[in-house]
Amino acid sequence: MHAGVLSLVPRATPRAAGSTTVDTEATERERADSSWGALMAAAQAGDRAAYDRLLRDCVPVIAAAARGRGVSADSVDDVVQETLLAVHRARHTYDPGRSFTAWLRTIAERRAIDVLRRHGRRRAREVHEPGAYDIHADESAVTDSGLDAAERDGRLRAAVDGLPDGQREAVLEVALKDRSLAEAEAVTGRSAGALKVSLHRALKTLRARLKPEDW
Repeated sequence: MHAGVLSLVPRATPRAAGSTTVDTEATERERADSSWGALMAAAQAGDRAAYDRLLRDCVPVIAAAARGRGVSADSVDDVVQETLLAVHRARHTYDPGRSFTAWLRTIAERRAIDVLRRHGRRRAREVHEPGAYDIHADESAVTDSGLDAAERDGRLRAAVDGLPDGQREAVLEVALKDRSLAEAEAVTGRSAGALKVSLHRALKTLRARLKPEDW
């Protein structure tokens, strides 16, 4: 072929290795987000196995959001625990048509700011992603799913009252009174580790005893 013709043939531009890595990571994030959204939708329909798996998968995302907000290493677990409780209370407000990861991060960042304020370690910047509150449901929103709120609360209280003393105390202090593990530790005289174990066991028992709409 003539050299002049060769000069007109477009040459393939080598794709940078870093670009391929970025594309792969973006695809994996999208796949994970889609999977979590499906798990939450299944959990909303009463699938306990899907819900348990989702909560486990949420932990590293919440921890990353907490660290991104400047939460110290010894307080990250507080944010994780409080965010999981908030997710549990607000799960009926999640819209499957929206990004689950963005919804989760919004809740996690709010809880991180709460922890920073309570601990007084440093002033948290009150900056959130533009439109986050308009796009994603507030975890404080209440959806009764046909069950009267007073009746639902009564069932939950009865189930909590039926827990062993240590588990009941952990639920009351951390979940219902919205205290951090450090605060509950000071009030109860129990270690944060013991409270955490009791809380995990209590939530597992309550999930087994109650229907999703009772929470």
